[in-house]
Amino acid sequence: WGPDGMCTSIYLGALSAMALMARELGHHQDAAEYQELAEKSARYMDRELYNGEYFQQKVMYDKLRDQSFLRKLESTDREWDEGLALERREGPNYQYGSGCLSDGVIGAWMARIYGVDTPLDRKHVKSTLKAIFKHNFRQDLSDHACLQRPGYAVGREAGLLLCSWPRGGKPTLPFIYSDEVWTGIEYQVASHLFEEGLMDEGLTIVRAARSRYDGRARNPFNEYECGNFYARAMSSWVLLASYTGLRYSRAQRTLWFLPKFDGRQRGFLTAATGWGTVRRDKRNISLRIIEGSLAVDRVVYRRNGLEVSADVGITAKAGQVTRIVSW
Repeated sequence: WGPDGMCTSIYLGALSAMALMARELGHHQDAAEYQELAEKSARYMDRELYNGEYFQQKVMYDKLRDQSFLRKLESTDREWDEGLALERREGPNYQYGSGCLSDGVIGAWMARIYGVDTPLDRKHVKSTLKAIFKHNFRQDLSDHACLQRPGYAVGREAGLLLCSWPRGGKPTLPFIYSDEVWTGIEYQVASHLFEEGLMDEGLTIVRAARSRYDGRARNPFNEYECGNFYARAMSSWVLLASYTGLRYSRAQRTLWFLPKFDGRQRGFLTAATGWGTVRRDKRNISLRIIEGSLAVDRVVYRRNGLEVSADVGITAKAGQVTRIVSW
């Protein structure tokens, strides 16, 4: 009920993606309209939802077109007296309000990993991620009370809570999963931390998740949430790209390889037409395609601390190592 950082950032990211696609297709008027909406959304989010540390929810219900909540309050069913009294006092159940939500800027993460620029203030995004790690990560959950499904992380185990209320204001009935720990969210937050250069924080979360699924207490191949082999844990896949800064656009035939650390490195790359590895040595970047092929017209990489690009115009094929750029 009401705007929040999670949903608003997804909306904002989608608008930015639509603007980008429209520009690529030559629909410049459509692109301008989507961009204007995205900028308006970003301004609202920065102005109304950022509390100086992180993005939160602005609970609203009495001024919305949907008045079903108010109609519920007018119910005379005596079985619901206690619940109705709570709702009259606090508003709709299952909100998070002033809470620090681990999904608080998930839309900004989605846009980032797809290479979509958004007008949302990056400083606020980074501040939110720092707050999520500071307030929601627990090195030891022994003193944490979870009334839903505590088996995901319990006792002396470490984990990232879905939400916390460092500034107070936790509802009597917050959204029901708030005290749980989900690996699917942990990997998403860790990936976003990598994207913003917060490598130690991201690795700390990943180590915590994997330590719980090391084969002693839980199946290392089944990070269950709402059932076995739950799909959200597949967010772990993007850790590879975020950690190495490796991304490819078939539409632009451009390869990005922008790791946050120096020295030799190798990244795993998958694309629609082929897959393989990208390797950076001291003075060159090479591409080894294992299956299929990959057309690269431009490569963006980091040299001497600066982001640079080079036109290359190559097609790497399976079974060979192709040097993309040297310096």
